Parts: sequence; C-alpha cells; structure tokens
Amino acid sequence: MSNTLTVEIWSDIACPWCYIGKRRFAAALEQFDRKDQVEVIWRSFELDPNAEHSHEHAGMTEAQLLSERKGMPEAQVRQMFAQVTEVAAGEGLHYDFDTVVPANTFDAHRLVHIAGDRGAELVERLMSAHFEHGRVVDDTDELVAIAVEAGLDADTVRSALDSGQGADAVRSDEAEAQALGVNGVPFFVADRRLGVSGAQPVEVFTQFLTQALPAPAPAFVTVPGATDAETCGPDGC
Repeated sequence: MSNTLTVEIWSDIACPWCYIGKRRFAAALEQFDRKDQVEVIWRSFELDPNAEHSHEHAGMTEAQLLSERKGMPEAQVRQMFAQVTEVAAGEGLHYDFDTVVPANTFDAHRLVHIAGDRGAELVERLMSAHFEHGRVVDDTDELVAIAVEAGLDADTVRSALDSGQGADAVRSDEAEAQALGVNGVPFFVADRRLGVSGAQPVEVFTQFLTQALPAPAPAFVTVPGATDAETCGPDGC
C-alpha cells in the first residue's frame, strides 16, 4: 500500500459551501497525524458555466440576481444567505452577500492553474475576495491584482490570462468531474477510490483521511516477557 495520498478537491470560486468545506478540510488535515503524506490538488468546477460576466448585470446584487434566476422572493434568498453566513462565521469566515459581485468564474479557475504550485493559495484568495471583500473575480485587472498579492508577477499573469492559458486545464477538470459522477461541490476524492461530498464536519473529513490513508502496521516484535524455549529448525529439534 502506498504511503502517500492524493486528495483532489473539486470546487467553484463562487460556491459559499466550497469555502466552508475548504476550511473544515484544512482543519481536519492540520490535525491528521500523517498530513505530510497528503498532497492536495484543487480542481475546477463551474456551478454555472453560462453565467454572465459582472459587467452584464452591473448594479445587481447577488440576492437580486438569484431571486430573478430562481423565481424566488428576494426575502427568501436573503434568509438563505443569512443562514450560510452564520455557518461561515463559525469557521472564521466573514461573508458579506451585500457586497458580493455576481461573476463568471472561468477566468478565476484559469488563474488557479496558471499559478501552478501556488494554486491552493489562489483558491483561498479568490474565495475570500469574492465572499468577504466584494471584489470582481471575472475582471482581468482584479485577477492580476489578486495574483500579485500571492507573489506572482503581474506581467506574466496578465499575458497568460490574455493568451487563454489554463482554459484546457479547466475543461479537463470538469470533464473528469463528469466522468466521476460529480454533480455538486465541494467534492473530495482520495486516490480516485474514495469520495465524500459537501462541506462535511471536521470529524467526517478526519474519518475520510484515516480511511484513505490507514496507519502503517507496527514493526515486527516478539511477545514481551517471552523466554528462550524449545524450537525446531532445519537441522533438527
């Protein structure tokens, strides 16, 4: 059995439960006694690949847009937002749906791939930018600024975004999600053999990690207190 574990996490930048799930999984991983054997890979998943870009509905709040799309009273949408905001606060997150700017997340996902080994940090920064700070995560200038805050070079990132870099990687992630039967996020997969869906409690993520990467069997030892006794070998007894 391998002594390493790859955990792939499919999520969307604009998914409030994905950010909560991210925090809970991180807490479980931090207390996992074999965390140094776990590699985490972030995978792209657009909840709405056809979402309009922010400039197409300028001035509309997230509540107004969702109310319009789902045919729900805005008061009901705001109640839903209040509930998820309360849950997020329990994980140290400060959601502000009054300032959230509805956006298409395709380019944000591309940025995560462009960032390479800093992709996990970009996921965190992008989710925080979207849910906590009202930043526009489908605006190129804003994406470049967020990347610079993570230590990336502005010109390099802008050139990569302008060239379409990362698009194939996003589509590949989404195709793999479809092949695995993933139809909701966050979704966590260990070595492509064990999966768990949703922003589970820390205890469930701990169980997930433990089941996916069992503790090694102890080294061979003899029974304590045993003394030399008669045995038989190749040369006789």
